[in-house]
Amino acid sequence: MPRFAANLSLLFNELPYLDRFAAAAAAGFEAVEILFPYELAAKETRRAMLANGLELVLINAPPPNYAGGQPGYGAVPGGEARFQSDIRRVLRYAEALLPGLIHVMAGYVSGDEAAETLVRNLQWAADAAPTQRFTIEPLNPISQPDYFLNDYDLAAEILDRVDRPNVGLQYDSFHAEMIHGDAQAVWEQFRARVFHVQIGAAPDRSEPGRGPIDFQRLFNAIDQSGYTGWVSAEYTPSTARTEASLHWMSL
Repeated sequence: MPRFAANLSLLFNELPYLDRFAAAAAAGFEAVEILFPYELAAKETRRAMLANGLELVLINAPPPNYAGGQPGYGAVPGGEARFQSDIRRVLRYAEALLPGLIHVMAGYVSGDEAAETLVRNLQWAADAAPTQRFTIEPLNPISQPDYFLNDYDLAAEILDRVDRPNVGLQYDSFHAEMIHGDAQAVWEQFRARVFHVQIGAAPDRSEPGRGPIDFQRLFNAIDQSGYTGWVSAEYTPSTARTEASLHWMSL
């Protein structure tokens, strides 16, 4: 059985942010991920993790643009200076929170220049923090229209061009199913590149066990592949309380 982590940006969302850590630990999780932990001082999040014996798996970069801009611009031409400034800010959070991974969001743009920009920015981030691991993740065009990184083959091409050992692929069963129609086949094709796994059902991003994905088969494939990282539950529960949606943990 994989090692499961809880995405506290989506799970236990019925609770105040700092209360979610205790709820996750009580539910049996030993690790969490937080998409954008930037609203509170890092020491508050760190204190909540330590109090509940939790490891931080992943955070997203860059921080949200509270002025109303798009949440991610790694591939946006002309945004390199801002990207570097915001990655430095993320790395300061990482010094305090010790996330295993930082997911770099590509942004909403298209074209060859965007690909070149993303490659250069990822190389810069990887070289600026050689001991930190980074990921990129394809997002499906139904949920995220116009997102640059919208295909696993494109992600593999970008990773080949970046050519840094600390930059890898983030696999998400929900997005894989929505993009390619077969989350299992996507796992089998790209598993060697995967640094991190997230799970959610398609097409509604609810808990595993709903929709067309055979999660028991997927979990078995993850186990048999030799993947030793965390498998993060990143879904919107169909139930009023998150605990009622956790039956999939015993598949």
